[in-house]
Amino acid sequence: MRFPRRKFRNNSQLLSRLSRFKRDDVHGLPRRRGIYLLPNLLTTASLFCGFFAIVQAMNQRFEVAAISIFIAMIFDGLDGRIARMTNTQSAFGAEYDSLSDMVTFGAAPALIIYEWALKGMGKLGWIAAFIYVACAALRLARFNTNIDVVDKRYFQGLPSPAAAGLVVGLVWILHDYQISGRDVNWLAWGFAVYAGLTMVSNVPFYSGKEFNLRKSVPFVVMVIIALIFVAVAYDPPTMLFAAFCAYGLSGYFLYLWRRYRGEPTSLVSTQVDSDSDQDSRNNS
Repeated sequence: MRFPRRKFRNNSQLLSRLSRFKRDDVHGLPRRRGIYLLPNLLTTASLFCGFFAIVQAMNQRFEVAAISIFIAMIFDGLDGRIARMTNTQSAFGAEYDSLSDMVTFGAAPALIIYEWALKGMGKLGWIAAFIYVACAALRLARFNTNIDVVDKRYFQGLPSPAAAGLVVGLVWILHDYQISGRDVNWLAWGFAVYAGLTMVSNVPFYSGKEFNLRKSVPFVVMVIIALIFVAVAYDPPTMLFAAFCAYGLSGYFLYLWRRYRGEPTSLVSTQVDSDSDQDSRNNS
């Protein structure tokens, strides 16, 4: 027995007919879209570390709060790379990562340094903390809107995880040396304002996105990496704080160097690297 074959006048009628199979059987609603578990799980872990740091800062446990922010940086650095390696990038993951960064590297460091040193300064204290939070939000918003036109080799302004490393690194190292935040409140004020304003500056900071994990390297590179791990393990607060201070100043040296050599200091490029757009959002 042969069934009559239905003819369609044009392709639009055919696509309209086929689109019915993409809907659920109940009430004709569109089928629900899922989200990728692994990269978003890492983003959630970073968000949890930021929330945990806020709670610990409110309980005056500043060392634990600072360590939580540094652990969050590990998760934040992994989620984008894991998403690219497993081909699980998504618009949801990019937006979720930005919201997580705002809490973990924006609100949490500001609250930590405020509770530790700025609380006794009155209006000047909470103004410095707000400058940091506002600049973190502006930096993330600018990063998401300029992602297609900025040179991928550099960050436009200090990335928010590095800014958080400056702020909470100061808290961790001075707390480790048993120095009260009230004794260095102006130093903490300066670090908060510097980190905030540098985030929204146009100073270029090396992004490290050209580093290819699949590329072979000389044996001496592995020796250097091992020595770095040993140094960090020997004195974590000092080594991490020194590293973030060096990175926080490197952008200005790079800016002056490019200006001295007559190279363009603007990071806006005319070429768009579409393959790394989704992954680059996870490093904001």
